[in-house]
Amino acid sequence: MVSIVFIIAMSLLCGAMLVVGCTYLPDERWQVLAAVPTRSCGSGRWHGVNFTFYGLLTANAYLMALVMLLVLVAAVDVPLGAFMGLALGMLAVCVPASRWVAKLVEGKAHTFTVGGAVFVGIVVAPWMIAVVNLFVERPVAMLPTLAALGISYAIGEGLGRLACISFGCCYGKPLSQCGPLAQRLFSRFHFVFTGPTKKIAYASGLDNQPVVPIQALTAILYVVTAMLGTILFVLGLYASAFLLTAIITQGWRVYSEVLRADYRGDQAFSAYQWMGVVGMIYVVLVAWLSPSLGSVVALSAPQIGQGVGALWNPVVLIVFQGVWLTLFWYTGKSSVTGASLSFHVHPEKV
Repeated sequence: MVSIVFIIAMSLLCGAMLVVGCTYLPDERWQVLAAVPTRSCGSGRWHGVNFTFYGLLTANAYLMALVMLLVLVAAVDVPLGAFMGLALGMLAVCVPASRWVAKLVEGKAHTFTVGGAVFVGIVVAPWMIAVVNLFVERPVAMLPTLAALGISYAIGEGLGRLACISFGCCYGKPLSQCGPLAQRLFSRFHFVFTGPTKKIAYASGLDNQPVVPIQALTAILYVVTAMLGTILFVLGLYASAFLLTAIITQGWRVYSEVLRADYRGDQAFSAYQWMGVVGMIYVVLVAWLSPSLGSVVALSAPQIGQGVGALWNPVVLIVFQGVWLTLFWYTGKSSVTGASLSFHVHPEKV
């Protein structure tokens, strides 16, 4: 019963976030969260730095992924110390990789790529688990933990696409450049981004034009995949949960780029698509070689109630808050937009 309630609650929460986000975030109003004055330029005017909804939504998505990961691994008796080591280790590798890979592939030092970070995460995840096992008394089961990572990644990136909608990045092709079938499919369900500081505007000049809602399609598919993976997980079908989440997300990454209009490198088949192909092959090999794959149900069924209970821990709450704040600062402090501010007094209120 606890498992059913947990899955229904997560589905409703994520569904509400996606509906609200897809409805409002393409508008210009929902890009800059706050502008903070940093340097006076005289006459009551200031230069400022922008903090974006991109950072807020990205930090929220990472936090949701961490919550899901903790619930699932705690449900299969992974110790809290092992979880902390694994989660912080993966974040320490993947968050910087989101910039490193973008700089390598796209030649841009002030942007992020989820695709590159995910590929790095897929490669290092089994090795990170192996490293964590060197420092814990009770070894962490490889396949259930990989399944939990796959599910948490799917829900994290699914919700993280809301950040892309807000910033106007990872955008789809204009409907005018699509075939008749795509135009019919997206005639009513499409995005129109407004505002000159949206990436779709300054990078491609496609603001105020109907475009394929690729971010929404990705978000819906990934969240649904995460929920299906969670159902398999609570049934103890760890191999199936891991392969389902990894193959669907990486397979969609390969295909979805044919619907995108943003710059993805100079190759016809982009580096990110190759990462998706290699990632799918890699996860199949990892699942096949995992010692936990000896039976379809590798371990006893997880106790989701036990996993939810693991959230109510002061150490967990403090660490999660610290991670959220760090990610918000790292991804939300805009380096591609600026602000000019002025302040004045309302004489009638003095």
